[in-house]
Amino acid sequence: MDFGLVLQTDPPASRVISLMKRAERNGFTHGWTFDSAVLWQEPFVVYSQILAHTTTLRVGPMVTNPGTRTWEVTASTFATLNDMYGNRTVCGIGRGDSAMRVAGRRPTTLARLGEAIDVIRDLAEGREAEVDGQRMRLPWVRDGRLPVWMAAYGPKALALTGRKADGFILQLADPFLTEWMVKAVRNAAAEAGRDPDAITVCGAAPAYVGDDLAHAREQCRWFGGMVGNHVADLVARYGEHSGMVPEALTEYIKGREGYDYSHHGRAGNPSTDFVPDEIVDRFCLLGPPEAHIEKLRALRDLGVDQFAVYDMHDAQETTIDAYGAEIIPALGD
Repeated sequence: MDFGLVLQTDPPASRVISLMKRAERNGFTHGWTFDSAVLWQEPFVVYSQILAHTTTLRVGPMVTNPGTRTWEVTASTFATLNDMYGNRTVCGIGRGDSAMRVAGRRPTTLARLGEAIDVIRDLAEGREAEVDGQRMRLPWVRDGRLPVWMAAYGPKALALTGRKADGFILQLADPFLTEWMVKAVRNAAAEAGRDPDAITVCGAAPAYVGDDLAHAREQCRWFGGMVGNHVADLVARYGEHSGMVPEALTEYIKGREGYDYSHHGRAGNPSTDFVPDEIVDRFCLLGPPEAHIEKLRALRDLGVDQFAVYDMHDAQETTIDAYGAEIIPALGD
């Protein structure tokens, strides 16, 4: 199992770079950041410095979207980083949540997202593609490689991931839901004539190493609110008891009352009071190293190839070091 580190690009960028260097020293293979231009600093500028100060770490957004930047700009940015540092980027992409809504726009449609996945990959790898009716190619790209991993929760998005994406980003660490969603993606890939096992599965959730579970839960409760914001969209689209989305995912949002993006992805988010301890425990990795290892082994057995640690809490360095010293080595067996 590979491991990634997920951060927000809060200033100063030097701290983000420092934490990513620490992650590489501790055996992490990927460095991810949020991508929301209003809420945080521009990630692609920061990626250039992360790549310059690391040797093998792969970087990318978790996740970008088709609406913030034009597709040729997104492709060219990835291709430029790859040309400079040797194909060390991954394009994590979704419909767009905070990036679009904070700017007063709606997330893009799945049809538009599916088209963008193909275009961004083709352009970044040097092939011709059509953008809004215009055929184009990046003539300077040589030997480019850009895996595109899609984030998804709902049935239609999971099916699109199986049909189009090189990887699946699952922002949860719940074994029951992981099994359901990975199966949906792999089934869609098989139906599309693709090799289901060729799709990389990346689980992503907060991890907090320590014995004080009450404190760990408070530091990670924000994640249940973030997931709940996506689940609310699914309920609005499919209905609460449609059978299209597991009740294990929808039941807890009944007490939800809106969402404040100014606290998005942050400990102490006041929009997460509705999230019970049970959900925090299910969705996140909390407790001593042994508890993390046990849950990660279960996720690996369900097909998770990489686990990306959301490290937005008050023990960032401690978590990175604990993973490097005890958890990552245990998952190498």
